[in-house]
Amino acid sequence: MPPAASYRPRRAALFLIFLRLGLTSFGGPVAHLGYFRTEFVTRRGWLSEAAFAELLALSQFLPGPASSQLGFAIGLRQGGLPGGLLAWLGFTLPSALLMLAAGLAGGLWAGGAGAALVHGLKLVAVAVVAQAVCGMAQSLCPDTPRRLLALAALLFLLAFPTPLAPFVCLVAGAVLGLTMLRPAREVPQPGPAAAPIPLSALVALGAFALLLLGLPLLAAAGGPLWLSLSAIFYQAGALVFGGGHVVLPLLEASLVPALLPADRFLAGYGLAQALPGPLFTLAAYLGAAVDGVGGAVVGTLAIFLPGLLLLYGALPLWARLRAQPAARGGLLGLNAVVVGILAAALVDPIAVSSLRGPGDAVIALAGFLALVSGRLNGLAVLAAIAGAGALLALA
Repeated sequence: MPPAASYRPRRAALFLIFLRLGLTSFGGPVAHLGYFRTEFVTRRGWLSEAAFAELLALSQFLPGPASSQLGFAIGLRQGGLPGGLLAWLGFTLPSALLMLAAGLAGGLWAGGAGAALVHGLKLVAVAVVAQAVCGMAQSLCPDTPRRLLALAALLFLLAFPTPLAPFVCLVAGAVLGLTMLRPAREVPQPGPAAAPIPLSALVALGAFALLLLGLPLLAAAGGPLWLSLSAIFYQAGALVFGGGHVVLPLLEASLVPALLPADRFLAGYGLAQALPGPLFTLAAYLGAAVDGVGGAVVGTLAIFLPGLLLLYGALPLWARLRAQPAARGGLLGLNAVVVGILAAALVDPIAVSSLRGPGDAVIALAGFLALVSGRLNGLAVLAAIAGAGALLALA
């Protein structure tokens, strides 16, 4: 495999890679991070463990869906803005189309074999995220100070499970890293990181703010339904920290009961958790249920757009920051805290909501050990976990 810095896949190949992830990444936002790490760090070598953790930290620091923003950032890194958009489209399209169909058809996925399969896929998420946590901990927490930072983040998040808690941990990790961690001195290397911030990044940040302020004003002044939906979904995507699950109360407050019955809203949320790909594609279901295909397109674009604009605008600032020698300790602290954040998510909500009894724990543990060993085909292991979990649920 060529070094990550020299390898640039064709854009069609980049789209197909993310399309496959969009079809197979079950388990919710945190599990997606495990799939991405396996694909782009372990399998393809496009990113180092540290580079992956830094992009993940930035994605979690900004509001919006962290896994989709991370995929967009990887696409930007490998193929520029077209590559970023193709990565987002490939990862989002499968679940968005399925959710669109569900929104047009009504409630789905209730009880019986469907519910059993959902349970099996939750056990897949446990094994995948546990593998990612262990792998990242080995490389990003090699010494006692960084292990303590990861442990502190884990304990803090378990004690205070609020949407802003990961943001607090990232800020604290950066500050403590600056004061506690002393990386080896590096000779500054001139390069793109020292270049002026491109105008396109400033335009993206300006567009983010303009839409956030302008769409609600336009919707309040009256207009077509699609404009109101744009304001609702854009605001939800722009103001949510903590990922897909946190967006639920924002959307519910805006749509139920004014535009959608509560039972149909909750049916869509349950289906979104069962499908692969980003949970934010719930917007396709809700938009379709309210205003057909046009509503689904508007809702999907509006809920993802703020996070993509913010990430595109922030990446050049991040590149300049990480190029500063004084910032290296802060980045090491950020990387360690990311491990703690993922470990906390592994405990709650993933393990808490997935492991119903000893049988589930045994299946998830066996799958984790099989993945860590590397001796078996990864997709076969994931399919075995899902199948075993579904059979146990049915039994």
